[in-house]
Amino acid sequence: MAALGNITFYADDPPALARFWSDVLGYPYAEWDEPLRSELLASGLTDADLAKRAVAEDPGGLGPRLFFHHADRAKEGRNRIHLDVTAPRRTDGTPDIATERDRLIALGATVVREVEQTWGPWPEHYVQMQDPEGNEFCLQ
Repeated sequence: MAALGNITFYADDPPALARFWSDVLGYPYAEWDEPLRSELLASGLTDADLAKRAVAEDPGGLGPRLFFHHADRAKEGRNRIHLDVTAPRRTDGTPDIATERDRLIALGATVVREVEQTWGPWPEHYVQMQDPEGNEFCLQ
């Protein structure tokens, strides 16, 4: 059976977008640290090559690994796929969407719209947002 490897983003500034998503998910931000950096440079890559790629990775291996690759052109149109970010829960078990929304805005995200609706019998409350490069995601 296949397994999910990376969720990949094309980015204008891969390291900056990796820092944003590392902060969103609570991952420690990692540059191309040694000994990996030396190994990559010894393989023929340059510092400019390394600046065009970055990762955001859960050190415990439990969360998804996000990979950022330099885009060859500006983003156009709406994403065909997006991430849903789950807000931390309050002590009563309900999601604290407002506090998490404000935290993500402080990191550089923007709000597209807030949605309060039902889908069949289920209530839906989420915030449609964009990361610093305009990639859509939802906070639920």
